[in-house]
Amino acid sequence: MPTIPSCWGPASPKDGHVRCDMASVDIQAAERVVRVCSEHDDALALRIALVSELRRTVPFDAFAWLLTDPETEVGAAPLADVPWPWLSDLPMQIKLKYLTSVNRWTHMETPVALLREATSDHREHSLVWRDLLAAQDVGDTASVVFRDQYGCWAFLELWRSGPTSRFTPAEAKFLSGVSGVITHALRRCQARLFEMVASEPGNRSGPVVLVLTPDLEVSAQTPETERYLALLVPPDPGRHPVPAGAYNVAAQLLATEADVDHHPPTARVHLTQGVWLTLRASRIGELVPVTDRDIAVTIESTPPAERLELYKRACGLSSREAELLEHLATGADTRNIACAMCLSEHTVQDHLKSIFAKCHVRNRRTLLARALGR
Repeated sequence: MPTIPSCWGPASPKDGHVRCDMASVDIQAAERVVRVCSEHDDALALRIALVSELRRTVPFDAFAWLLTDPETEVGAAPLADVPWPWLSDLPMQIKLKYLTSVNRWTHMETPVALLREATSDHREHSLVWRDLLAAQDVGDTASVVFRDQYGCWAFLELWRSGPTSRFTPAEAKFLSGVSGVITHALRRCQARLFEMVASEPGNRSGPVVLVLTPDLEVSAQTPETERYLALLVPPDPGRHPVPAGAYNVAAQLLATEADVDHHPPTARVHLTQGVWLTLRASRIGELVPVTDRDIAVTIESTPPAERLELYKRACGLSSREAELLEHLATGADTRNIACAMCLSEHTVQDHLKSIFAKCHVRNRRTLLARALGR
């Protein structure tokens, strides 16, 4: 069984290794989390298993766990279990989450933040609690962000019911302590998606566009849209797909307009079989004020340059290795790369060996095929 050292925690920006401070935390519970992380290479299966494991040590009544684009930090691929009508209120819930600055995952300086602690028990300072969670009898929330030096990979919201309920400092410390190994596992899962053969399903007959109202209600879509949405978030039998990714990029657009956050309203999302899509949100129309205009969410194949950037982050390449891979993507050979990077050809080969090891490939052809999707 995997073991944990006595000083393990969030990944260090300097060495990239998982470290930890677990002096007063249940070591056995932490070791179980490590074991779960080592057993799964699929992000959905990993999150499902971790939810069950985390609940044993930090009980909660509801949760929402979203993967994020590591660069823009916009959410996608949700996994959630809540007792209130989730799907019917989903647009409003996502909108409030993105417009709330309290414990927003993009603003957190620590892996874990508690609502009662952050607001000194004035929970109404949180927009999402005041306008949504209070009516659902949520007493406290624990927000967990999974971030390392390569980007932000996911955020998790845990809700505990009851007017006087609260998460304890010890529970927050446990979640913080295991966040590093979970972050590493989530990033590893994203990297594994590039190992699949990139083959877009079927022939696209037209653009993929979803039009949302300012309140994020679906008002129109192109014929191809529903098929792609069903692949992104497979619906239950007999139900229409839920455009969760579109809601997230649109909500990020609202957040940038409200000056809550300044990341662009885009997200790269895995579709199927190594295919990556980029979702982008923008306002449409000119005859009404900006905030009254509808929002168009476009869904397109991720361009090679954007795919390459995501691949470098997911595989954990150093800045020097990332630069070398960029040169490789232009078709440069070893000699030209060495000249461009002011390195010897021997050093270039050493960097290549390190890249091959991190990306689990044996040659340049396979490396570029995965990185560029060709």
